[in-house]
Amino acid sequence: MDSLDRLEAETITILREAYRASSKPCMLWSIGKDSTALLWMARKAFLGRVPFPMVLLETFMELPEVYEFRDELIEKWQLEYFAQICPPESEVDQTLPPATRAAARKTEGLRTMLREQKFDAVIVGIRRDEQAMRAKERVFSPRRIDGTWDVKEQPPEFWGYYTTSVPDGAHLRVHPLLSWTELDIWEYTLRENIPYVPLYLARNGKRYRSLGEKNITVPIESNAATIEEIIEELRATRVPERAGRTMDNESEASFERLRAGGYM
Repeated sequence: MDSLDRLEAETITILREAYRASSKPCMLWSIGKDSTALLWMARKAFLGRVPFPMVLLETFMELPEVYEFRDELIEKWQLEYFAQICPPESEVDQTLPPATRAAARKTEGLRTMLREQKFDAVIVGIRRDEQAMRAKERVFSPRRIDGTWDVKEQPPEFWGYYTTSVPDGAHLRVHPLLSWTELDIWEYTLRENIPYVPLYLARNGKRYRSLGEKNITVPIESNAATIEEIIEELRATRVPERAGRTMDNESEASFERLRAGGYM
């Protein structure tokens, strides 16, 4: 097995274990490269039919190409899907910086979804190499009843053994892509011919390296107009993946506050 085969096998095992251990799971689908690759593996794990719903935390601020791509895949892959409407920015913590405040809308939307839908496992396509706080995560991360997260309370994960039990009313946050890198995702996308939003490809010297809402995400300078060129660019660049996320340029403490409060 090569490295991609090992990563894929690990992810499929985690997806199946999450489904086995929970009574009502869902998967957050941002429609970006990572969560779409994870959706691809979920289809493999369950023989073509994903047995839990895909959820978009809807702020109505995604780029038009993202919504178009979403609609195409929902129809093509016959996905169970729903959008969880997030509250307006005026209803989130006003002490947060502006871009972080905009991102916090999804935290509140997620809390509402958990309260109303009673999901006991939420599958999320984050990776450790994306951001320092995400590097501290576990594959199976129990959340408190109020949805908050304390990095100091996380259970150990030795030799592939995971803690899958949570108190009544709480939930598991499941992260099947933690061991993947950005480069792994693109090499896997190329190998498997996974569809992706075309905004990742350069146009007029710019492309989106990470897709977020249009009010807090900007493209980076790049001439990578194919996946092969993206892969070559990633092998050489020292620019962080989330350089186009304005929230990440406000302060590290802002992201820590979001994560502690339940952000993805």
